[in-house]
Amino acid sequence: MVDILITYGIPAGIIIAKSVFMLVCLLIFVAFALYADRKVWAAVGYRKGPNVVGPFGLLQSFADLAKFMFKELIIPAGANKGVFLIAPLLSTTLALSAWAVIPMADGVVISNINVGILFIFAISSLEVYGIIMAGWASNSKYPFLGALRSAAQMVSYEVSMGFVIVCVLMTVGSLNLSDIVNAQSGGFWNWYFLPHFPMFVIFFISTLAETNRPPFDLPEAEAELVAGYAVEYSSSPYMMMFMAEYVAILALCALTTILFLGGWHAPIDMAPFTWVPPFIWFWAKVIFLFFMFAVIKAIVPRYRYDQLMRLGWKVFLPISLFWVVATASFLVFTGTVPQ
Repeated sequence: MVDILITYGIPAGIIIAKSVFMLVCLLIFVAFALYADRKVWAAVGYRKGPNVVGPFGLLQSFADLAKFMFKELIIPAGANKGVFLIAPLLSTTLALSAWAVIPMADGVVISNINVGILFIFAISSLEVYGIIMAGWASNSKYPFLGALRSAAQMVSYEVSMGFVIVCVLMTVGSLNLSDIVNAQSGGFWNWYFLPHFPMFVIFFISTLAETNRPPFDLPEAEAELVAGYAVEYSSSPYMMMFMAEYVAILALCALTTILFLGGWHAPIDMAPFTWVPPFIWFWAKVIFLFFMFAVIKAIVPRYRYDQLMRLGWKVFLPISLFWVVATASFLVFTGTVPQ
């Protein structure tokens, strides 16, 4: 019994403790990311944004959390109550689980699996089910239309995202996220956003569509569908739906950092840049990408749905497919195929 406890119990306890610590830190970061998103959006429109609750409005997200927790939960009479309540829980669980394999520094990861990139891609693909379940279970036209839009949109852009990831994987020769980061060490001239710059742009824009962010927020276009798939939600389930969205946004920002921006490596591999802890470099890049998400939300007008589909299938897909062939050909002809 003691041997079993030492062999399995202690490692399991360590993993659980690491997971809880990661979740707490991540959710606190999401609260401030939401605050930053609102402040950027306000600044673009020459407004102040949240500025009342706490110093400089820093506690606004926590006040919103308390408000959502104590509001009445209303379930439509015609809704499928089980699926209606499971949908936000599924969305949140999937979004949080993607962080289990994301390395924030060398060795700072909950599970350093060899197929980490496939795990994240699979999780991001499954997140559409939460939205589909929410739209269908609401038994209302607007949520259902929002869910259908989201399914088509996410599938369309996951195809080109998959080809972009293949280009990076062929260059590295590994599916392990830590190996991908370490292959970009030595300075920013080794980061993959330079040789794969078109793929970097396509991947970043596709993450906007994958997370239903403006200008691709057609599943929740307020001018047409009120709040899309979340129309019938209130209280904590409503909060969980959009918390899952922000967690997924940060996860894809982290994945973009790992694939194209050198992960936790400093832009120049010499002092004083190397004095900064790798963990700080990683989150600085994630915050920069999230800032770009916020700015795009504020300044780029919403696409029509036909424009959204045309961009994904007629522009991004052919370019990414061509880049896969070009990358493979270059690696073969130059004899630089990773072993």
